[in-house]
Amino acid sequence: MPSPRYHPDTDAGLRWSLDELRARQLERLQDVVHRVYANVPHYRTAFDAAGVHPDDIRALEDVRRLPFTDKGTLRENYPFGMFAVPREQVTRIHASSGTTGKPTVVGFTDDDLDSGADLVARCLYAGGVRAGDVFHNLGGYGLFTGGMGIHAGAERLGCSVVPVSGGMTERQVQLIQDFGPRSLHATPSYFLTVLDYMERIGVDPRETSLRVGIFGAEPWTEATREAIESRTAMIAHDMFGLSEMGGPGVAAESDETRDGLTLWEDHYLAEIIDPTTFEPVPDGEEGELVLTSLTKQAFPILRYRTKDLTRLLPGTAYPTMRRLAKITGRTDDMMIIRGVNVFPTQIEEIILRKEGLAPYFQCVLTQPGNMVNLTVVVETLVHEEHEAANSIAADIRHEIKARIGTTTEVEVRDPGGIERSVGKARRIVDQRPKG
Repeated sequence: MPSPRYHPDTDAGLRWSLDELRARQLERLQDVVHRVYANVPHYRTAFDAAGVHPDDIRALEDVRRLPFTDKGTLRENYPFGMFAVPREQVTRIHASSGTTGKPTVVGFTDDDLDSGADLVARCLYAGGVRAGDVFHNLGGYGLFTGGMGIHAGAERLGCSVVPVSGGMTERQVQLIQDFGPRSLHATPSYFLTVLDYMERIGVDPRETSLRVGIFGAEPWTEATREAIESRTAMIAHDMFGLSEMGGPGVAAESDETRDGLTLWEDHYLAEIIDPTTFEPVPDGEEGELVLTSLTKQAFPILRYRTKDLTRLLPGTAYPTMRRLAKITGRTDDMMIIRGVNVFPTQIEEIILRKEGLAPYFQCVLTQPGNMVNLTVVVETLVHEEHEAANSIAADIRHEIKARIGTTTEVEVRDPGGIERSVGKARRIVDQRPKG
């Protein structure tokens, strides 16, 4: 029998008082800590090494006594060592791309998939997607959790889902014209590629049926939001998730307030830590987001270091649940150039303010000697003569120096000179010697 359609009026977690939310969080934290200690050898060993027992968790603050988990932990226990249920009870298995080693493997029970669909539906509803929408899903299907997770949530909400996945840009545009979707999900970088193609073939994106865009899977800026909204009749909303927490559905931006991502604290316990000292920082201060999944059965994770940089803010649209400030970057995306910390999102903000530049760029790292050099590669909207290109490069170099505080080279390319993404954008190209 199919699960009932999602509607916020029947979503119990949204109606809890703050006291009830905190009590449920503690109850769920204690349950998950006992389950992983009993069923996941890694956690039993790690708890014992840290001198902590599940019975020691008596308050939410006691989560700080538990060891961290990171991607290295997951790869060391590849493929199924982190599962908290017998593998035979795992209905679906996803995995990361494994670009820096073994992939990280994620498992789901039937109940995990059901709960995940509800959470994604909650996110989509918060962002303005509604039952009855034709929903164009550009999320990647396959081992990546995004496409199928978004798909399940849109169906749960009552949408007619078009499972296009990424790529095939010409076909994307044709289906948007033919099927008339009101809402859409994509990475912002790939959707900009779709808009470029529309305009190149004479289709005005403002004249399409699209009104709501849900964007995520990569950090993006307010300048990117403006770039999308200025070229379309859409409202662009942010959504946050990660495979290690079950995929999409961890936090979402509200259509009412558009002031950050509401973190669904009935399912996730959040901390912000200093990424250098690992000590907690107060709400409102930026640091690395650490998450504990409270309701996952197959693959519960404790104190997972996401590497995402953000802040915890008071709730607004959902007052009992705190917000995540827009993700500004990742600790593992940070480039240190002549002693200055540089993030791709800082470069993006500068480029998107420049008239005549396409919304594509890459940060190329080289090290010909002892020092790391950064070359920012940008692309113009039309062919520029040599003198004009040099002027553009000089302007960008100056602004990077003035705003970020480091010296870079800038390479200006003609239209189409930077590779296009059909998923997450490749912002950093590391050409430094290995080893």
